[in-house]
Amino acid sequence: MLCWVGLLAGAWASADKPAAVCPEPDVALVLGSGGAAGLAHIAMLRAFEEQGIRPRVVAGSSIGAIIGTLHAAGMDADEIETLFREFGGSAFNPFAGLFGGNVAPSLRELIEIDLGNGSLLDSNRFVDFVGERTEARTFDDLEMPLSIVATDFWSGEPRVIDAGELLPAMRASMAVPGVFAPVGKGEDLLIDGGASNPLPVDVVGEHDIVVAIDVTGSRRRDSGAPPDISDLLFSSFEIMQQSIIRARLREYPADIYIKPGLDDIRMLHFDRVEEILERSEPAAEELSERLQELIGKRCPESAED
Repeated sequence: MLCWVGLLAGAWASADKPAAVCPEPDVALVLGSGGAAGLAHIAMLRAFEEQGIRPRVVAGSSIGAIIGTLHAAGMDADEIETLFREFGGSAFNPFAGLFGGNVAPSLRELIEIDLGNGSLLDSNRFVDFVGERTEARTFDDLEMPLSIVATDFWSGEPRVIDAGELLPAMRASMAVPGVFAPVGKGEDLLIDGGASNPLPVDVVGEHDIVVAIDVTGSRRRDSGAPPDISDLLFSSFEIMQQSIIRARLREYPADIYIKPGLDDIRMLHFDRVEEILERSEPAAEELSERLQELIGKRCPESAED
């Protein structure tokens, strides 16, 4: 793939006028909620890098908030992929790498003793693991503006966090109800951002190009056994998210909307990193083509060459 700078600079050059370079595109990147399917965001970041484009701002919800934070902190796609491979190697538990060593954790390590927290799994180990891979501790430490979306449990309204400490914001954004414990912030009790705004296209403001990556799953009709209880629970959550996304996009349409085909990836399938990235390649190629197309329209002289 051609770097947009070289492509556009060459397109301006001619025998009778000096070469000129189009200004760097002002791109906002929105990374959506979707559990392990959100590893597809890594392939999208790689497409940006291959085009030589760096987003001006990033917004993310749930897994999109995690990967968006890492990118805003300066990590490239390869580094983020390596991080997730480090803890995603156990088919028994997608968070196995967080506990150190090669032994998968016991059920006691996974399930919180005090179910009064409203959770089954402890997200602190995961977020702490992510935090150890970057020096950024506050939003001020980031290389680009970042907005993390969570949901206020009491009001049901989205809460945009763009200042203060990073790790509590990440914990709040990924606090899937019933799976991870909610996070207190002042008088608010915050849960997963996907509950209210799974693809936060509305929080980035106006930019030349808004790119939205939707990693919510889809469902295939199966002639075999009916869905089990976990399928019904998580798929129902996806259905609600997709309804929110459709409504949000009607009001705040993205210039580029990408939805990788990852219909059978469940929320905690972090042990399938390689498969998810491979299956995301067609969507990443589509993203590259759309970026080239829209950037070309900003410098129409490039099309004449």
